[in-house]
Parts: sequence; C-alpha cells; structure tokens
Amino acid sequence: MVCDKSFSSSYMLLNHEEVGVFDLVHMLRSHAIEKRNFVDCPKGMTEENFKQRWLLSMSVLAQKMLKSIKKPLAAMGSGIEYWLNLVSCNRNLSGLISNWIRGEMIRPERSLSTFISFTGCLDTRIELDKDIVESGDKDRYNCLLSIMAAKASYENHAYLQHIVIDIWKMELLGSFDFWNDYQQKATTQAFILRDKKEDSELIVVAFRGTETFDADAWSSDVDLSWYELPGIGKVHGGFMKALGLQKSLGWPEEVTHRTKNLEQPLAYYVIRDMLKQALKENNKAKFIVTGHSLGGALAVLFPAVLMSHNEVELLDMLEGVYTFGQPRVGDKRFGKFMKENFEKFNVKYYRTVYSNDLVPRLPYDDSTMMFKHFGTCLYFDSFYNGKIMEEEPNKNYFSPLSALPKLINAVWEIIRSFMIPYTRGADYNEGFVLKMYRFTGLLIAGVPAHGLQDYVNVVRLGSDLYKDPRLIKDNDIKLMIDDGTLM
Repeated sequence: MVCDKSFSSSYMLLNHEEVGVFDLVHMLRSHAIEKRNFVDCPKGMTEENFKQRWLLSMSVLAQKMLKSIKKPLAAMGSGIEYWLNLVSCNRNLSGLISNWIRGEMIRPERSLSTFISFTGCLDTRIELDKDIVESGDKDRYNCLLSIMAAKASYENHAYLQHIVIDIWKMELLGSFDFWNDYQQKATTQAFILRDKKEDSELIVVAFRGTETFDADAWSSDVDLSWYELPGIGKVHGGFMKALGLQKSLGWPEEVTHRTKNLEQPLAYYVIRDMLKQALKENNKAKFIVTGHSLGGALAVLFPAVLMSHNEVELLDMLEGVYTFGQPRVGDKRFGKFMKENFEKFNVKYYRTVYSNDLVPRLPYDDSTMMFKHFGTCLYFDSFYNGKIMEEEPNKNYFSPLSALPKLINAVWEIIRSFMIPYTRGADYNEGFVLKMYRFTGLLIAGVPAHGLQDYVNVVRLGSDLYKDPRLIKDNDIKLMIDDGTLM
C-alpha cells in the first residue's frame, strides 16, 4: 500500500526493516541521507551534521534490536505476568504449593477481572485517595483521577470495568484496542469514563502507555521519524501512526471506520466522535486527556489533531491535559503552536516527570535534534519534593557526568522502598515484586523510575503543586524555586 504523505509539507521516515550494516556505515560517511534505502524523505534532503546522522543510525539500530527480541521479550513478560497472577490467585507462594499438592491449584485466566497486568502487580493500589476526593479542590482531584486512569489503562477490560464501576462508582463508556495501519495490527489501547456529579459531568480519556515487555511500544519511543504539518510544526511519526494516521489517506477530517482498505477502528476518530456525542447529550460536559509514557504523547497529540481539524466545540470542552513520564512529541514550532492554542481555549497542561525517568528524556534533544518539550514541567525528585521547571534536569539522560549520581539515587530508591511504609504510611507500602524491580535501576536507573508507583506517589504527596501554571509568572516560578517554596 502506498503511504500518503500529502498532508505534510516535509517528512523524514526511518524504516529499520530495510537497513543493513553497510547502510549504517554509509549513513555515517555521507550527508546525502536520501540515498539510504531505509530513509524515506523528499528528494534532495541532506544532513550535514555528523552527530545527527549518528543519532539517526542509533535510532534505526535500536529499533532493529528491539524487533529481534520482540517475541522472546513478549514471551518472558507473559510468563512473568502469568506467574505473578498464579501466586496471587492461590494467596501466596506457600498457598500455591499447598493447593498444588492437594490438586486444588487455581489457574488464572487472562480475560477475567482477577487477572492483573505486570504494571498492576508492581502497584496494586486502585482506590482514589479519599483526602483528595473529599478536599473539594478540582485541580487536585483532576490530577488524581488522571494518574489513576492512566494506571488503570494497562488492565484488561474486565478488571478495568471492576475498577471504574465497582471501585470508583463511575461509568465506563468504552475500552478499545485501536488499529495501527502501519504495523497492521491493534497496538493502541485507550478507555473513556464518565464521572457525573449533580449537573456537572467530567469525561476522562486515558491512553495506555509503554508496557515493560512491549518491544513495539519501546520502538516507537526511540524512533526519530517525523512529519512536518503545515502551520503546526514537526511531529513524531510513530506517535501519529499510533493515534490513527492512515497509509492511504493521511489525516482526513472525516473518515468512516470501515473503508475499502481499512476495516479497523482508529483511535483519534472513534474518541473524537464519542466526545461529540457526549457534548450533544450535555453541553456542560468537560473532558480531560491523560496518559503515562507513550500514552502521554498520545494525550498531547490528540488535541493537536483536533486543532488541525478546527474542532472548536470539542476544544472548548477540553479542560486539561495531564501527562506522566511523557516523551517528546514535536519540535519547537509544534510547542509554540500547542502553547498558543492551549491558552486560546483555556486548556491546562501538566507534564509530570519523576526523578531519573528515562522516557521523558527521549527522543534526544540538543542543538542537532528537533524534538523539544513545551509548557510547564512539574519535576519531582526521589524524596518527592516538587519543582516547577521549564525542563527536567539532565534532559537527555545519557551523560557520563550523571552516571554516578543516578546509581546513588537508584540505591537510595531501593532503601526507600523498605522505609516508605513507616515514613509515609501503610498505603505507600511496596510489595516484593516492586522491591525486586527497583534493583534493575542499578543497571539502568531510568527504567524503574518510569514506573507508575512513583507517579501515583507524587500526585498524592505533591498535589498542592498542581495549580494552574498559567497563573504563575516566569519570574515568580524562579523566585519560588530559589527560595525553596517549591522544594
């Protein structure tokens, strides 16, 4: 199928399936990247900067390596997940052995509400914090609901129903596996819930993020492909594909979900149409969009496509975008476009980053690359102290100077996991699985730091920081940081 790129004014797409060792060598030696068979770009495009060619080569190589371990990684993840649920179904390890000896062992079923994802096994909390719920503070409540919805998005439909309907007492409007036209399979997951209180109505759209053992999702994070959208800027290609970009049609404003060449629902169009229906039913309804990791990138990109399609009524409904551990989505021009439109439609945007989380520092951002964050960064260190910043510290992660501090911090996080129920309370207790998972930080500190446990903690412990950043002047932010107000 021919890929339609007419919706973009320029593009640079990397295809790791077409690359060989000699291709990467030639990429480093020659600035004529259009001649490389794994690079799809307009005729005449060149790249004079060696460092950028090196980063593009590393991006392709990383994607190729991830593809090579895709099946064993998925199998390992599935096995670990099944084992954790097997132990849980039989109460604990001793209960499992006892039940097995008696021939009464309970086997978990992946489709049931008792089966929990690996992400859910790391942090088993599903209830909303009562203190924040009862505080009457709308900003704090929206932040809490956002992180818990982002966390719940990793679960199967039955368990998700249990969380939303039985625990939160809200309405689940739908959970979906959306089609990726470029990968030719359903790779994007999201759900929509409705929180109805008296006459007000809040709808939450939550996108699932990068799963620990999902090579496809990690590949999207490290992919440096981009499309340039007229009047908007350059946008990450992998995220656009996950949201519903079509090979043969691009980004049309209207498209049926079952066309001649496409028989699967696309995330952007399904969610947009459901929100339009909700607006018809209640013109006072508002909605927020949230996501963790890759889900955070989709949460930012969704309103961007609404803006490009001039969906004014829906943008007037949009109350806020809340992301946690979100990777970079576009270039500086894209960031300027988003900031201007968020201000125009009075949309709050909170981008939360915890400590040494690796994903918010991807894709690479320096003088040779174009991916940039925008808006206010709410940064929390490993003591859960918060700061309002323009950019998280060590913004590109891979720095020799930061290696030792990151290792020391990883050791501290392991120690903290044993101390935290005594310092913060029983609700912050970390189970055996999470304690063991934190040890991976001794190898790559940014991996356990990307987990949802710490993001739930920072929202609960630092939720006073989640005030409207548009009300704080840049100079005030600097003064508040300098005098320790936000420490």
